[in-house]
Amino acid sequence: MAAALSLILLSLGTGLGFSAVSPWSNNGVSVAAIGSGAIVWLILTQILASALGGYLGGRLRTKWTGIHTDEVYFRDTAHGLLVWAVGMVITAGFLASSAASFAGTQKSVGVTSATQESSIDPTVYFVDTLLRGNGSGIEKPDGSERAEVSRIFAHDLQQGSLASGDQSYLAQLVSARTGLNASDAEKRVTEVFGQAQESADRVRKAIAHLSLWLFVALLSGAFCASYAGTIGGKQRDHVLA
Repeated sequence: MAAALSLILLSLGTGLGFSAVSPWSNNGVSVAAIGSGAIVWLILTQILASALGGYLGGRLRTKWTGIHTDEVYFRDTAHGLLVWAVGMVITAGFLASSAASFAGTQKSVGVTSATQESSIDPTVYFVDTLLRGNGSGIEKPDGSERAEVSRIFAHDLQQGSLASGDQSYLAQLVSARTGLNASDAEKRVTEVFGQAQESADRVRKAIAHLSLWLFVALLSGAFCASYAGTIGGKQRDHVLA
């Protein structure tokens, strides 16, 4: 029940989120509002689904007679917590299976290699920006050059700075492929790498922010499931045999 209600609420939240956003500027809800709403909905989903599962786990547990009240309270709490844990495993397994199935469907319908590459490598857009021509008819870079530039960007982003040797090499490559002079090519390399750093930093902060709120949501779910298990246990003990 906890896993089923969690999936139902997640589906509802996804539908509400997509209905509120718009690809057009100045239309729909802002990105900040969507992010805040998603966090609130995630926490509410955990609280409601875990509380329902914990309550049922405590209410339907076999009543033990002749043991101390504290032991009964502990067992009801433990059953509620176990409901939360098992429900989380089931939900996570279902979502992982759905994601893997969706990825396999995309490959089977013939997604282009460029689309696959851009969905895997976050530096692809910045490589395109770096090697963008100026309309002078210079030959476009081949795939090996693009892959090399992407690897250089990925390595230097991981190191936190653009190495001088890599900067000189990239400037020469940009100058040869776009027709820019040496100073303009070096300036473009510096600017594009700076943009890539800013993008990577935004992604890092977003993932950290999401992880912290996910921790809060899961912790709230665990507490609510445990507490609801004790409530279900008290109501079970008041039922006349």
